Amino acid sequence: MTSLLRSVKILLLSLLLLLALLWLVDRLFPLPLQQVAPARVVVAQDGTPLWRFADKNGIWRYPVTPEEVSPWYLQALLTYEDRWFWHHPGINPFALLRAAWQDLRGGEIISGGSTLTMQVARLIDPQPRNFTGKLHQAWRALQLEWHLSKREILTLYLNRAPFGGTLEGVGAASWSWLGKPPAALTRGEAALLAVLPQAPSRLRPDRWPERAQAARDKVLLRLAEYGVWPQATVEEIMQESVWLAPRQMPQLAPLLARRVVSLSTQAKITTTINASLQRQIEALAQGWKGSLPPRTSMAVLVVDHTTMQVRAWMGSVDLDDQSRFGHVDMIGSVRSPGSVLKPFLYGLALDDGLIAAESLLQDVPRRFGDYRPGNFDTGFHGPVSASEALVRSLNLPAVQLLEAYGPKRLTAALRNAGLTLHFPAAAEPNLSLILGGTGARMEEVVAAYSAFARHGQAARLRLLAQDPLIERPLLSPGAAWIVRRILAGEAQPQPDATLPAVVPLAWKTGTSYGYRDAWAIGINARYLIGVWVGRPDGTPVAGQYGAASAIPVLNQLHHLLMASPQLRGHMLPADPRPASVSALTLCWPGGQPLPAGDSSCRQRRQSWILNGTTPPTLLADGQEGLFGLQQTVWLNSQGERVAADCSGAQAQRVALWPLPLEPWLQPGERRAQRLPSVSAHCPPTMENNAPPLLLTGIRDGQILHRLPGKSELTLSVTAQGGHGEERWWFLNGEVLSAADGGLTQRLVFNRAGRYQLSVLDNAGQVAAASFTVE
Repeated sequence: MTSLLRSVKILLLSLLLLLALLWLVDRLFPLPLQQVAPARVVVAQDGTPLWRFADKNGIWRYPVTPEEVSPWYLQALLTYEDRWFWHHPGINPFALLRAAWQDLRGGEIISGGSTLTMQVARLIDPQPRNFTGKLHQAWRALQLEWHLSKREILTLYLNRAPFGGTLEGVGAASWSWLGKPPAALTRGEAALLAVLPQAPSRLRPDRWPERAQAARDKVLLRLAEYGVWPQATVEEIMQESVWLAPRQMPQLAPLLARRVVSLSTQAKITTTINASLQRQIEALAQGWKGSLPPRTSMAVLVVDHTTMQVRAWMGSVDLDDQSRFGHVDMIGSVRSPGSVLKPFLYGLALDDGLIAAESLLQDVPRRFGDYRPGNFDTGFHGPVSASEALVRSLNLPAVQLLEAYGPKRLTAALRNAGLTLHFPAAAEPNLSLILGGTGARMEEVVAAYSAFARHGQAARLRLLAQDPLIERPLLSPGAAWIVRRILAGEAQPQPDATLPAVVPLAWKTGTSYGYRDAWAIGINARYLIGVWVGRPDGTPVAGQYGAASAIPVLNQLHHLLMASPQLRGHMLPADPRPASVSALTLCWPGGQPLPAGDSSCRQRRQSWILNGTTPPTLLADGQEGLFGLQQTVWLNSQGERVAADCSGAQAQRVALWPLPLEPWLQPGERRAQRLPSVSAHCPPTMENNAPPLLLTGIRDGQILHRLPGKSELTLSVTAQGGHGEERWWFLNGEVLSAADGGLTQRLVFNRAGRYQLSVLDNAGQVAAASFTVE
């Protein structure tokens, strides 16, 4: 009895020592599951691979789980490789004995007897194919079974099995060989992929289709033999020939892939990209590239504004074209936005009560310190409505509006909504920012435009599937609705019964100084579309501007998106008129509604208004104090202007247009005709108006001819009257240098054309003349 107890103790002690030894070896030599630089793949929303990033050995994978693989493949794999996978502890003694007997009888290696777990062990820790290596492989298999579940071991095989060259895993093989997800494999495809890892180079279906077919049929016969698949089904599949096209590597949205790979640590990064749309846009880019000037690139961004998911991201026109800096992602680059910021200013001004949709603004020459902006189309247009100024992208009304709203305030409002404007070091926001005198990123500009489609809420772009929807208020729903309708060509109020609930394409162009950046931002019923054209190195391209370079691309993309199968048969998002928006008739020049027949209503305008407010006409700094729009005059019984203390004097208010608009008004609307004549017996004590500014030497509408044989025409003009000592001259909106204290200009014309000459005084008065040189 004592010897038996001693034997039992020795046995238990030996077992404990063995377990301790195994535990120690397991600790000293852990499973090499962690990779230093793992392979990663960026995929579209539907799982289509967009771009791959290989590991340190140049291998790329498409991670999958058993649930993401066709059950036909799992049946073929386990039946052919390891029928008892779900039951053995990592090694199958019966399979090893059978393999050894077959090898001895045949005099060569016929069967290895490896389980699927042992194959995984060989994949994660390769060893020589000898007896020692086999023992090491068996030990690793036991470790795998010890630390991992059967599902986890199967997942390792699905993602590590070799398929030739740089491919590992059934996911990468399915997409590369068949162009489909592994979940969609047919029975025949599943049988083929199940056997390829045995000899991926020798069985390559694009090079050796006969070998691949023979190996596939061997798997099919095994499946029929064990009754896994019906015999009739197997025979039918065996009639299918095997030939696959050469492998295709994922090559879509490379610059987006480079961007998101830094945002996630996952092996498979799922984006919100629509692979089909991305492929179409990149194919169209090859056609666009041919029409672009040398060294010019293009960027396109498409966002579903109902979800803010990015559906297409093309950061350059051609990744491989180094002359166009194809490796630079222009969607994330800081560029001058030109005029694309103007809609935000008009929307914020609506909310601030500065304007209504049809308020009177002034497109006239002005100076703001040393800053004298002009219009892109040259010349000036005088009185314009806010909606017209926005649609025509006139610069002077935008600067007038920004002066009233405040450049710092606009910058802060945009930054709060996610659009950060970039200024030179130590520079503060100034009036030039609304014309492109700042920097912005396309991704932030397009995201901010979502406010016009999302009831005033500007939302952040969603690049990854797990990104939450984050939005910040920028505009009121009413202001966003009005601006979007203006940009869509529906500035004039309509009854709700005739007003389309689905808004047509609304768009805005922008061109930076020197034709460096051409922009077009569009909002259709479902998508935001951003287009940028220019040279990434910032050099000018003469004749490149938004309407010519970017709008054609925007229109093509709009039609492509609206004709997509995803929108067919689906109701498009509607944008009904908010309760805060109503229609009203305004009167120019005062900007207020007036009853019919009121002499102060010089021009009636149908306008959308916000919250029932009708702001008075916005005046430039100093105009109201100098001149005023509602001037009070005292009249005698003959209707002549007299002093207020004259006998019988009666007060009367006269609506006047802003004095800088005088050159663009009909003669009957100018102040000289609108104000009654002065009484000689009891004249007013003082006049507030400055002496009128006159332009001599040229008449409005005059046609000038060059002398026969002469290529040039010289013209001398003079400014008379006006206020102050300085004068500023403009020819077609361009500032001219002044001579003789600014009172005289000598102009030389060497080509025919239409011209507009303007002169501005210290009080804001303008004298202008349009003429033709022939």
